[in-house]
Amino acid sequence: MAVPVRRTPAVRISSATGKWILLTTVLGSSMTLLDSTVVNVALPRIGKDLDADLAALQWTVNAYLVTLAGLILLGGALGDRFGRRKVFVVGVVWFAGASLLCGLSPDATFLVAARALQGVGGALLTPGSLALIQASFHPDDRARAVGLWSGFGGIGAAAGPFLGGWLVDGPGWRWVFLLNVPLALLCAPVAVRHVPESGGESAPAEAGRGRGRFDVLGAALGALALALVTYALTEAPNGSRTVAAVTAAAGVAAGVAFVQVERRRAAPMMPLDIFASRTFTAVNLVTLCVYAAFGGFFFLTALQLQVVAGYSPLRAGAALLPTTVLMLLFSARSGSLAKRIGPRIPLTVGPLLCATGMLLMLRVGKHASYAGDVLPALLVMGAGMVTLVAPLTATLLASVDTARAGLASGINNAAARAAGLVAVAALPLLTGMGPEAPQVPDAFDAAFRRAMPLCAAVLVAGAVLALATVRRPPEDGRGPECRTHGWVTAPPLEPRRGPRTSGPGGTR
Repeated sequence: MAVPVRRTPAVRISSATGKWILLTTVLGSSMTLLDSTVVNVALPRIGKDLDADLAALQWTVNAYLVTLAGLILLGGALGDRFGRRKVFVVGVVWFAGASLLCGLSPDATFLVAARALQGVGGALLTPGSLALIQASFHPDDRARAVGLWSGFGGIGAAAGPFLGGWLVDGPGWRWVFLLNVPLALLCAPVAVRHVPESGGESAPAEAGRGRGRFDVLGAALGALALALVTYALTEAPNGSRTVAAVTAAAGVAAGVAFVQVERRRAAPMMPLDIFASRTFTAVNLVTLCVYAAFGGFFFLTALQLQVVAGYSPLRAGAALLPTTVLMLLFSARSGSLAKRIGPRIPLTVGPLLCATGMLLMLRVGKHASYAGDVLPALLVMGAGMVTLVAPLTATLLASVDTARAGLASGINNAAARAAGLVAVAALPLLTGMGPEAPQVPDAFDAAFRRAMPLCAAVLVAGAVLALATVRRPPEDGRGPECRTHGWVTAPPLEPRRGPRTSGPGGTR
């Protein structure tokens, strides 16, 4: 049998094809990015229009995250096997179709189901965006292409909350989801016509990973474990404690089964030997702490500003801009600083600054002043995120072999999303937030004031963990090509340098 020859991608960024590829990947990633940044702003209006209680609002966020976090590694593997462009286009169409269902939802139950379908589309779409860049562009142009992709994505992240607030105040919250449909109608035809295919039958087998074999059982068990634990945490305050306990136990059992399957699988979705790197394991534990706190913070803050402080959706969305703007302006410099002094200090100081910002949010109550109460907290929060996010990604990639960088970033991405969804499910339970809290300002305010110290404590735990366990990875000249961060709720999928193509966790 002939040995497949690895071909170096040859598309130049200045060519027409290169511009079409950039347009396609920016449009595709913008769909998931806008969705992740605007939905929180729309939650109070969704609750009012659909008569949804707190649990329904939690599921509006978490149904999407459960399927996305559980299936994102499998989505990357499907692109490798069947073609990255093909799976990317399927993801775009699927995501748009689910978004249409979200926008047409007659009740909260229908919306939650549509959000879960949207997460499946996101799991197909998200890994493919950067994978197409890695597989298509000439190595000399790849870093610049990824930088442009990241820059435009950052602009989308910055505009997301503002756009979401404008849509909710104007044509209505349904357009938060319906906006994805015209984006998909532009993105999918451009991808089919102008983006070259990669992967599929012409792709060589990646090192040690058999082609054509998918860890479907592992993906199903991972998603099931997340769904069961999230259900138990969300329903415990309102339903039977016995049912919640049994569901939680079943979720833990599914998680144990997932680990056992991954240990014995010939081609696992998440090879456990990657955790042999102490730094990789430590960074992922820090990620769990940090992004659990972030997930809870952004979910509750968007509600606090509207339910308690009386902000309109537009004003609440605009209020959150400083964190994203600070990351866009300074994250690359933070990454360079961490490269000089090592990651230990940034990964310790960053969470502590974020914790301080969350405690400052305790000043935000009825009739809160933006300049005097909200802005100082968000500026401190943004400074902490600037200090933290870029060094975390760079340290993660430097902690594993170069050939596994895409797998490492995919695992980290899934961990961040899983941490966020568990936090959104657990915080109302831990703070005694009742199902009608979003409609009762005093009750919600009291729960918010109990939640912020909890989020801050988780960040302090992450800082202590970083101080105790994170060390400088070996110097080998490697680092992320994408050094600008604009996403505030999950780390970006970062590619490695070099000509190899995407892996199951996104790009390699």
